[in-house]
Amino acid sequence: MPGTFGSLTTSASALRYHQSVMEVASGNIANVATDGYARRRVVGVSVGAPVQPAMWSRYEGHGEGVGVGSVDRLVDPLLDARARREHGTQSYLDTRAAAVARVESGLGEPAGNGISTALTEVRKAWHDLANNPGSDAVRTQVIATSQGLVDAIAAQRRNVETEEGDQRMSLLADLDATNTLAADLAATNEAITAARLSGNDPSGLLDARDQMALRLAELTGGTAVENGRGGLDVTVGGVALVSGNRAGTLAVSSGIAADGTADGLPLALTVTAPDGAPVPVAGLRGEIGGAAELLTTTLPAIRAGIQAVAQDLADAVNAAHGAGHDAAGAPGRPFFAVDPTAPGGPLVLLLTDPAALAASGVAGGPSRDGSNATAVAGALARPEQVYQRFVTSLGTDVASAKRLAATQANLTGQVDGAREQLSGVNLDEEMVTMMQSQRAYEAAARVMTTLDSVLDTLINRTGLVR
Repeated sequence: MPGTFGSLTTSASALRYHQSVMEVASGNIANVATDGYARRRVVGVSVGAPVQPAMWSRYEGHGEGVGVGSVDRLVDPLLDARARREHGTQSYLDTRAAAVARVESGLGEPAGNGISTALTEVRKAWHDLANNPGSDAVRTQVIATSQGLVDAIAAQRRNVETEEGDQRMSLLADLDATNTLAADLAATNEAITAARLSGNDPSGLLDARDQMALRLAELTGGTAVENGRGGLDVTVGGVALVSGNRAGTLAVSSGIAADGTADGLPLALTVTAPDGAPVPVAGLRGEIGGAAELLTTTLPAIRAGIQAVAQDLADAVNAAHGAGHDAAGAPGRPFFAVDPTAPGGPLVLLLTDPAALAASGVAGGPSRDGSNATAVAGALARPEQVYQRFVTSLGTDVASAKRLAATQANLTGQVDGAREQLSGVNLDEEMVTMMQSQRAYEAAARVMTTLDSVLDTLINRTGLVR
């Protein structure tokens, strides 16, 4: 609309537009520390000539000002998908690294009071017995140190079993959190669709949607894809967990009882898609995938390694002890046994009578010979080597797990940094935007003041024609 009143409309549009810009910038500044907030930007559109041509007239204006085209969230869907993938992998590696590091620290090696120290004490006691085979006190010391070795091995087994119990409870808690998040995400998807249909701004809902999808990725390693209605559909292990406004469930089908104890069956997970049947899934990432791998592979292998050390120790000592004779001259009986089901196992001390120790290499009655005690002490060398290999192998695995987690942390940090550069609030940038809009607002107000003066002159100060 040409003319003075058209200029007023143009100035008014500028005032409204720049006021919106300052309001959005103010909102960005207010949410500078809000987790998951993606900064907004006002997209302006120029108001030009009418879209429909007139039949008998021609548009003589030069534009009708500016309008708010949209308020956009500064996000990159591809970068968000990459962040979800990297965070899922990071959670998986961190879960594994933290668990095996706790198991390693429980070994108490090399300077703690672990199995290695107990083996040394047993070997010293047998050497003392070789030097003084007739001493009851020395024989009692052999029994005591041997029981200490049994307790040290049992402590390591309990350490691993405790970690397994913690991982089972953590897995159940993560499954509950996953199912709750899936239901919340489905409800948020529905709210986003309703907001778009009603013309409301869904930016806050989109922020919440992205946060929930990121947390689901950290828990399960699931992938999220936008469904065209503003929501995110999530699949876990190739099976739909969230589809639009409907959510499925992720559950344990075997391996863990409801109270968190092991039920004696292999661990298995299933995903029940919305309106679907349970489907077995494997190879998950995230915290749940890390806990599943610990329970099915890593921790059972460590427990089996401890049992192998106990078995090798029992075989070596029993073979040497059986070649000697006790204080009464009888052949030596088995000294150790291996029973994984025993409360104090897997290594079990069979002899508790000091006189039953086969320290002598001479048969047929009481003897001051201690040669077989020396042989038993020497037989401990091989179990010590087996245990050292076990500790070294575990240390290598722990170092590898920590290295992989640290490497992944660098990659995850780079992706998070790129997202922060795009979506994070920069206070300096927002201040510049506010000052720029403030100056533009002042200029538009000045235009209106000038137009008001022009109209005042035209209406009140123009002379009357008589």
